Amino acid sequence: MSLLVASIITLGSSSSARGQNWGTPVWSDEFNGVAGTPIDPTKWTYDTGILNVNNEVEYYCSPGMTTGGCLATNPNAYLDGNGDLIIQAIKVGTSTQANSGSWTSARLKTQSLEAFQFGRVEARMSLPPVAPGIWPAFWALGANIDTVSWPNSGEADYMENVPASGGLGATKIASSLHQGGTSGRIDRSATFTFPNGEDVTGMHVYGAIWSPNMMQFYVDDPTKVFYVQTASDIGAGQTWEFNHTFFLLLNLAIGGEGSWPGAFDATTPNPAVMTVDYVRIYRATAVPVPSMGNPPSITVKAGATSGNTSNISVGEKAGSGRVYFSCTTTAPSASCQVNTGDALNVNTVDFSSASAGNVTVSVTTAANALLPPLVLWRRIPEVGQFAVAAVLGMVLLGFAARWRSRWLRPAFSLGAMLLLSGGLLLSCGGSTPTMPPPTGTAPGSYTITVNAYTLTGNGTQPDATVSIPLTVN
Repeated sequence: MSLLVASIITLGSSSSARGQNWGTPVWSDEFNGVAGTPIDPTKWTYDTGILNVNNEVEYYCSPGMTTGGCLATNPNAYLDGNGDLIIQAIKVGTSTQANSGSWTSARLKTQSLEAFQFGRVEARMSLPPVAPGIWPAFWALGANIDTVSWPNSGEADYMENVPASGGLGATKIASSLHQGGTSGRIDRSATFTFPNGEDVTGMHVYGAIWSPNMMQFYVDDPTKVFYVQTASDIGAGQTWEFNHTFFLLLNLAIGGEGSWPGAFDATTPNPAVMTVDYVRIYRATAVPVPSMGNPPSITVKAGATSGNTSNISVGEKAGSGRVYFSCTTTAPSASCQVNTGDALNVNTVDFSSASAGNVTVSVTTAANALLPPLVLWRRIPEVGQFAVAAVLGMVLLGFAARWRSRWLRPAFSLGAMLLLSGGLLLSCGGSTPTMPPPTGTAPGSYTITVNAYTLTGNGTQPDATVSIPLTVN
């Protein structure tokens, strides 16, 4: 892509997704050209050599390279003259050890040439027959990878395929998101199974609709999304790493020992061929701001598990696509959750064909724990502390005077003296533990804020918000 500087955009497609107008591509490569010619260098560049990743064995070549088994006369990436890009992996050695360079292949990327943010991206392609070691992929990496490294840059895998030993096979592909988190890498993935006996060797479209805080994956039909992930799905305290620019990649890897697709063997096709018809990015037509009305307030006792919800009737123009909802609350030691009842993701409402939906917002508060006796004691005024200690001490002295027991009289007397001296010390500023902060959700008036993010938002601010008054007793 030619860095869409003014287009930190939502992307679209040439077809209408239930009324959503995607327009024409804002960037594409149709791979038209004379057979055997190189790929457009203004759109694609290459990773080359052995990358030392994922226990793979390929040596990546660019057109014209002659090192590592690469052949200028038989390139690993070229145009076939029929409007297709061919990426072929060729066996040049026998070792199945990781990073052995036993195969040559190609890995194309738009890094430093094109970066995009939000929208719809897709590629139409056919994959090699599934066999040990075969690992084709269409994916994207955060454009900030050189400064923050992987996985903090974020990675979106629109399509990956490996043999059944890796959990997929000829009739399935995987779509995934990877990113960094406070406790390490966060991975999320789902598989798509082709209907009607189809498989990966046929021509299929793989893509995603990407908008602020949300990614929707599809195969062949963008109106039939099969996997939805949002910023609410990565866990509390995590940062969603998909609201910045990304670049695209296409590659055909070959696995070695310990790799996801397993090590190649004698049944692995040589060459293994991946055919790409096109790669396109589209801009969506702006959608209106959703309406969220005036939801009812919530009044709840701290720690209660009932009466803690409010329902929002949301409206949006049919054909606007999926809208993501999230919430925050000002109440201490509390959290809020959104549930729309959507079958793919309860943080979203699909307005592809509907114009109304419902969002249930619930708040979870923490009960106030009982304070320890010493903390309660410190909350009594100093004069009162001494008075209480004095009274209790006199009571114990009274017991001591009544008992003739060899053990009880001295015990009561000692307890009385300790209580009197301790009360005097504490009331006069003696050493005591620091007063801990209040526990639980303190009674008071607070707010829950619900945010809505549409398909064509800017990624920095919600498109619409509504506040729900919260009273904690």
